[in-house]
Amino acid sequence: MLKAVKFLAGAFLIALGVVGTQQAHATEWKEHVLGDENAPVTMIEYASLTCPHCAAFHNEVLPEIKEKLIDTGKLKLVFRDYPLDAVALRAAAVAQCAGDDRYFGVLSMLFKSQLSWARSEDPIEGIKQVVRFGGMNSDAVDACLADQAMIDAIVASRMKGEQEFNVSSTPSFILDGETIAGAREAEFFIEKVEDLID
Repeated sequence: MLKAVKFLAGAFLIALGVVGTQQAHATEWKEHVLGDENAPVTMIEYASLTCPHCAAFHNEVLPEIKEKLIDTGKLKLVFRDYPLDAVALRAAAVAQCAGDDRYFGVLSMLFKSQLSWARSEDPIEGIKQVVRFGGMNSDAVDACLADQAMIDAIVASRMKGEQEFNVSSTPSFILDGETIAGAREAEFFIEKVEDLID
């Protein structure tokens, strides 16, 4: 299974044109959780930072879910990258390199400003402009993008989502073992979580 994941990850990287040998120091890849680790319900989100529907979820739906479910200790959200293109893959790496304390803040900034960088002529420069407000300078971004281990880990996470949960589009959510493809209103998730707790 691990060999298969590594092979698929390699093929995906070749397709995106991000295979390289240069290594640079950056934080190690890790899974990030929003909310109480001991919350009774876990929801996994697979998203791509260049996906408009993912941005809409984070900008318009997640705030209500956070207020009513996450901040009240009912739900924890596990965010997993599912990059749809090379730009999303690089943006995901930059968010990872922001570190634990700034991760969700940088993620939010990237989703909120998606239109300004994701389709620009120089999306990497656009990403640098955005994350500068999160305390990351240009050198830090360049070092992160040169970290092949980080890139590999993000791709492996995407492949794992495909193999374990049949994720094939973004956003996708895993709730109580069910894969939910596509964006939904906050009320949809609130009702689902409340039913699981009752």
